[in-house]
Amino acid sequence: MNVTVTGQQVEITPAIRKYVMEKMARVKRHFEPLIDINVVVKVEKLVQHVEANLRVQGHDLFAKASNTDLYVAIDELVHTLDRQIIRLKEKQQDQRNGNPLKHLPTD
Repeated sequence: MNVTVTGQQVEITPAIRKYVMEKMARVKRHFEPLIDINVVVKVEKLVQHVEANLRVQGHDLFAKASNTDLYVAIDELVHTLDRQIIRLKEKQQDQRNGNPLKHLPTD
């Protein structure tokens, strides 16, 4: 897994980089064949924005979060990515088991 952390108008300190890496390990435990994660940290006045592009086999996932506290924004971002990964994994398992339309209502 390749994690890239970049900053726009903010310096990425070793503490921020370490925190992002620890939180991205949570995403990795749900979906092992992760290819690449790009995290971008931006600052606009007092609001911290964090965006992430996640590449897995055959899919690209995107999430973003904003908050006045950078660490809270990172937590929200990881939570969003975690939910997306779980949904993708469930969808793939349903298709493998022959239930591709399981989540659609039937009339």
